[in-house]
Formats: sequence, structure tokens, C-alpha cells
Amino acid sequence: MKNIIGKTESVCPVCLGITEAYRVLKKDGVYLEKYCPAHGYFSTLIWEGDLKSYLAWDRGNRKKDKITGAKPSTGTCPYDCGLCTDHIRSGCCVLLELTGRCNLKCPVCFASSGENVRPDPTIDEIGGLMDMLMEKGGPYNLQLSGGEPTMRDDLPQIIKLGLEKGFTFFQLNTNGLRLAREPEYAKSLKAAGLSCVFLQFDSLRDSVYKTLRGKPILREKLTAIKNCEKAGLGVVLVPVIAPGINDSEIGAILSFAEKHMPAVRGVHFQPISYFGRCIEETGRRITIPFMIREIERQTHGRMKASDFGGGGAENPYCSFHASYLKQPDGRLKPLPQKGGCCCGGGATSKQSRENVARQWKGSDGKSAPEGTMDAFINETLDNTLAISGMLFQDAYNLDLDRLKRCYICETDKDFGMVPFCAYNLTSTTGKSIYRR
Repeated sequence: MKNIIGKTESVCPVCLGITEAYRVLKKDGVYLEKYCPAHGYFSTLIWEGDLKSYLAWDRGNRKKDKITGAKPSTGTCPYDCGLCTDHIRSGCCVLLELTGRCNLKCPVCFASSGENVRPDPTIDEIGGLMDMLMEKGGPYNLQLSGGEPTMRDDLPQIIKLGLEKGFTFFQLNTNGLRLAREPEYAKSLKAAGLSCVFLQFDSLRDSVYKTLRGKPILREKLTAIKNCEKAGLGVVLVPVIAPGINDSEIGAILSFAEKHMPAVRGVHFQPISYFGRCIEETGRRITIPFMIREIERQTHGRMKASDFGGGGAENPYCSFHASYLKQPDGRLKPLPQKGGCCCGGGATSKQSRENVARQWKGSDGKSAPEGTMDAFINETLDNTLAISGMLFQDAYNLDLDRLKRCYICETDKDFGMVPFCAYNLTSTTGKSIYRR
């Protein structure tokens, strides 16, 4: 008899039809199991470890945000979203896709960028989307995304428009190629009001970039970081971790980040999910316990698994995070957990927005007088390294209980604000619900 420890709903990976799903405890961990009458039985590992460790990860925050303009629930989640009254979180980071064009064709792209590209939205259309986001509870932290957003020459104007609309934090999701190839480009984005760069950074080996990105581009990554540092732009390294490809480099990436503080403000791991151009689940599924165990092992105990906690704003099984204060002797001191979002701190969406902006933003170029509180805060932030990770859901491991607490949303002119994992959900045949 199966050891069922929870019931939820999910979707069939083949047809995306809604199915009952069960969390089932087995010898090596917790699995999400479901059955589609048309396509059969599916079982996916969601947690490595025993029941005690699984239950202990849940922080238990069930407080519901007030969601402005939420649609009435139809009871058919993940369909008919954008957001609905069954949703619990109002949004923290909201992606605004500026283009479908890209200067890479990554085999693991969640957006399948560069395929069937439609015309870029005009700046007036982007302004309309920004107005919609403000009406729905903004200002959110805006993730300027794509495609590759630096393909647009009017990116500085878009950032300035966002400032005029009332947004205060702008994060650039980028592969870094233009930042590397145009030395003054980072300065122009900083001058326009960009807050930080969310830099695709999978490895310190070109062989990994050839596999995950199709090209050996390590040199460009390193140059992009240098140019951002000169411009005073904070950089967050974003490694996609794929089993058997770069899961042995977790410690090396963290060591690199530490050596490049304070230009590098954090590392945000994204274990591979199966959607977009990468839709076939293959091999071992990377879980939260695997990630934090490997962080401890590969950093030789400088960072410990016990330092990490799950999110308190999003569903705790979506993320992990810890922050470290670098001591004068070089030791890393773990900072207290505060209920946290995926990036640490903040039990509500609003608190999470503020925490992300404070930690990830680079220097403003102003030095506070020595001995003042502002100087102390600046020094503390410059010596703090935020380590986090987000385990996005795909058609295999989608859990609607998790999805209803999602606060990372995609902006869509027809649907409004759609939870990231619902928006990018892709069947094994390439079908999606929202992404066109």
C-alpha cells in the first residue's frame, strides 16, 4: 500500500489535462504521482530524504495577500489565470518580456526564444503593460526579459519610462553578450535607472556553455561582470544546474561569487526544469535537499545545509535561501532566517520586493560619511552574499498548491499577471496554455 502523505492537483505532461495527484513517501524521498486516463501514470521525485526533513521545510506561512483586480476563480487552475481569487500571493518580481529575439539559441530556453518571433511590442504597448501592472498592485520589481532584452536599442528609454510610471527596481535578465562587447553599455543602462543585472552564468568551463548555450562564451561572461562593476551595477549570477553537466560546479560558482564581492551581490540557482525548448524529463531530478547538500560538500563546509531555509512568501518547496556576512578574517557568517522569500527576508510579497531591491542593487556611487548609519548599512550590504535557488515547476512536477502561492509572474496583455510556472508550462508535444 502506498504511503500517501498529501493530495493535490496537477496536469498530465502529455495533454496538460488537470489530474488528481498524490505526494507519496518512498525509500529515497517524496514523489508526486498522478494518472491520466489517456496517457497513463507519472511519478516524479520532488524531495530527497525522509518525511521528517520534508515536513520540517514547511514554514507554515498561510497569510493571503490582497490581490488588486483578481479574476473570479473558475476552479480550473492552471487555466483561466492572471491572477484569480484563489491565488494567495500578489506578486514580487514580474517579468516584462520586451522581445522574442535572441543572439543565442540555448537548448534549455524556457521561452523557446528565437522561434516564430513576432514583432517586438512598441514602447507605447510596453507603457500600457506597465500601467496595467500598476493598476494590479504595483510597483512590482520589474524583470526586463525576453528573448534577450538587450537586442532592443531603446532599452534605456524603456527603463526611463518605467521610472516615470512609478516603478523603482529594474532587473535585467540577460546572457551578458552585449554588456561584454560594448564597454560603455552598462554605464548607459545604469544612467537610465537599471538596478541590477541577472546574469546567465552556468559554469567556469566553456564546455558547459557549449552544451547548455550552444557556444563557448565564458570570456564574455567575465567581461560583462567587469563592465557592470565599473558601472556600479549589481550582478546576480544565475546558473541553470543540469544533472551530470554542471552539478559538480556549484561550489566553484559560489567561490567565484565570493571573490567578486561586492560587484556580485548573490547567486540564484535554477535547477533545470522541463519546459520551453527542453521538454523531455531525463535522468535524475534535482531537488532542494540535493542542492543544499552539494553546497555544503562543495564549499567544504563554509556554507552548511543547515544555514538554508525555504521561502515564507512563496511556497517553501519552491525555493531555498541563505545570506552570509563576510567577516574581516574571511569567514562567512550565516545571517538569521526571517521567514524569507527565495532571496531571503520578507514573509509577504511587498516585503520580498523590498528585500530583493535592497540586496541586489549595486552601488549608487555615493559614499556616506564615515561613522554614520548609512555608511554602516552600505558596508553591511557590500559584505553580504545572498545565495538562493528557485525550483520552477514543469508539467511533470506541477503542484497546484505550490502554484497558488507563486509570486513570480509573467506580464501578458491578454491574461494580465500569470504565475511563471503556469505561463511557461509546456507539454511533451510542445503545447502551452498561455505562451504564444
